[in-house]
Amino acid sequence: MRFQTPLEPAILIRRYKRFLADIQLPDGTEAVAHCPNPGSMMGLATPGTRIWVEPNTDPRKKLKWRWRLVEHESGDFTSVDTGLANRLVKEALIAGEIAEFAAYDTILPEQRYDGKSRIDFLLRHAGLPDVYLEVKSVTLSRTPGLAEFPDSVTARGARHLGALARMAQQGHRAVLLYLVGRTDAQSVTVAADIDPAYAKAFTDARAAGVEVLAYGTRIAPQGATLGAGLPLE
Repeated sequence: MRFQTPLEPAILIRRYKRFLADIQLPDGTEAVAHCPNPGSMMGLATPGTRIWVEPNTDPRKKLKWRWRLVEHESGDFTSVDTGLANRLVKEALIAGEIAEFAAYDTILPEQRYDGKSRIDFLLRHAGLPDVYLEVKSVTLSRTPGLAEFPDSVTARGARHLGALARMAQQGHRAVLLYLVGRTDAQSVTVAADIDPAYAKAFTDARAAGVEVLAYGTRIAPQGATLGAGLPLE
């Protein structure tokens, strides 16, 4: 997936009110950018960080810039757009690029299930069990090479695991896919110290038959695509 408009480098001044960031452009001009990440963004919002922003030419939108990437000192990138994970997974599912689901020919996004919940993707194919696929965007890394989820307490994430467990117990395939939105990760783990309740829900879900997958992301200022599978620690 290519970014619609070529990204431009900038320096982060500060992130505030969850969805706003003050930035400095290469010519020294300061501007306000939209931050498409309501989470904690632990380790990604340090003032002075080199970032990449997308210019917005739509006159209907108030802000002229959208924060897309963090560039680390190593030259690696992290996507700060939480919505990118689902878009990349959908693109990969349609192209048959995720081996675990290559046999499924019907891809239904945002389907209701388990009461009032919505699953990111419902996959179907004649003669095969339905797949309830939940995607989580992973951006935290406190140890080199190791990505972690979550980066803050997530009661919603624990609820999703409970719903997936119930689907598995009913005979469906229930799958949690961690999409790691950073290029410096070689493996993934659950950050149990940040959210012990989520860690317990994760353990219970796996015991109930929920499958867990992790994939990386190839990221550059030109765009992003699904990367290789990653092991779970």
